[in-house]
Amino acid sequence: MKILIAEDDFTSRILLQELLKNYGHSHVAVNGKEAVDAVKMALETNEPYDLICLDIMMPEIDGQVALKEIRAMESTKGIAQSKPAKIIMTTAMADKDHVLEAINAKCDSFLTKPVQKKVLLRELQRLRLI
Repeated sequence: MKILIAEDDFTSRILLQELLKNYGHSHVAVNGKEAVDAVKMALETNEPYDLICLDIMMPEIDGQVALKEIRAMESTKGIAQSKPAKIIMTTAMADKDHVLEAINAKCDSFLTKPVQKKVLLRELQRLRLI
C-alpha cells in the first residue's frame, strides 16, 4: 500500500508512520500544500496513493481545502469513480461541523487524535486496505 501522511505535528506524524509501517511505504507532508503537491506528482506518474491520512488543521492549506483539491484532481484524472485514494481525516477537533465538512468533501473516514492503533486498523479493514 502506498501511503501519504499529511500532518504538521511531529509526534502525530511519527505515531502514524509507526502504526502503518507494516502495511506499506509511507511518504510525509508537513502541510496541506505539500500534501496536494505529493498527490499531484503521484497522479502524474500514474502511481497514486492508496491511503492518505490528512490532518485537518495544517499550515499553508488546511486539510479540508486539501481534501477538496485532491478529490478534484482525481476527478480530472478520471479516477474519482474507479480507484480514488482512501482518505482518513485526522484531527483533535471532532466537532460536528468539521466532521460534516469532511464527509461532504468525500473523505472516507474520520479519526480523532491521538489515533489509536486498534481504531486505525479497524478503519483500514473497513476500507478494505488490509
